[in-house]
Amino acid sequence: MGSLSMLKRSANITISLVVGLLLIFMIIVDYVLHFVFQIPFGFVWYSIVIIVALVALFIFTQWRISPAIVRKATGLRENHYISERGNPFLYNMVKRLCERSGIPMPRVAVIDNPSPNAFVFGRNVNDCTLVVHNSLLSKLSKDEIEGVIGHEIGHITHKDVITITLVSAVPLLTYMVARTLFAFLRYSRGGGKGKGKILLFAIIVGVLSYTVYLVSQMLVLRLSRIREYYADAYSAGVTGNPHGLCSALTKIAYGLSLSRKDEPSGVRAFYIGDPVKAVNDYTLLRERMDSYDLDKDGMIDEKELEIAVEKEAKSHWRRANELFSTHPATYRRILMLMEMEKEMKYDKRLKDVYKFI
Repeated sequence: MGSLSMLKRSANITISLVVGLLLIFMIIVDYVLHFVFQIPFGFVWYSIVIIVALVALFIFTQWRISPAIVRKATGLRENHYISERGNPFLYNMVKRLCERSGIPMPRVAVIDNPSPNAFVFGRNVNDCTLVVHNSLLSKLSKDEIEGVIGHEIGHITHKDVITITLVSAVPLLTYMVARTLFAFLRYSRGGGKGKGKILLFAIIVGVLSYTVYLVSQMLVLRLSRIREYYADAYSAGVTGNPHGLCSALTKIAYGLSLSRKDEPSGVRAFYIGDPVKAVNDYTLLRERMDSYDLDKDGMIDEKELEIAVEKEAKSHWRRANELFSTHPATYRRILMLMEMEKEMKYDKRLKDVYKFI
């Protein structure tokens, strides 16, 4: 756990690495074109401009159609959207937190789903939708719901919806290239003039594409985990009540572990917890929190929290265990929020809640 500035810096470095990987990939592909097909370097550099334009078009298209894809995947319909008259509790809570955050209020929808969850999607801060599962409203207290809504407002404020959508285009693009070239190799038949060069190009670029896909996907997942910590911190600050989200995360982890185990992996990033790994996540949450409760009184006091945070900072293998997760382990998020709660006891100014992440 480090400072908020370290969190921002880590996120920016991750984004830069993803973009850098894409640029390196394009340059190498063009050089392979030169050495395999003897294409002049001048043409190679012109082709880079064309490839960059095509990539930009691909990313723009994904950004434009992503809201429609999310609506389709989650079954969101017009009758799910609420008004102040229809659901004054939720509507006014969202409105109040948005006013504190200085952002336009998103459209708010409530859908039937047994998994306690809320998520946001959209093209920009002015065009966002906040979706809340009805099970979240029925199973959580007012403070817990406010903590979750604050987390989602944090995603909007930090422009996470746009950032993750755009950055995730890189692994998607390279994966499509790899699959296309591997399919070509699989079904390629016969010989002929120049066929060997084409096959050589397909092998080199196919392997390179898949390698870039794997690395960039891991970076995107890392960015997703960082943004979850960041949104948790924002919720603690905007609500002034880190404990609300702490309690909510525990209930959500438990609820997800009991709900359907076949949640579609394509929308798992839109969950406040990872539904695919919910059972293991909740088991780990119980084990870790019990182990850090040294006096077994059912609570983690300040001394126990200090010991827990120190152990987590030294545990590199636990961080490595999250490499393929869209979300950090729930117990690590709760420890972070407990740190914030401790800090706020000594300084009531909300800006200081960000001192620890």
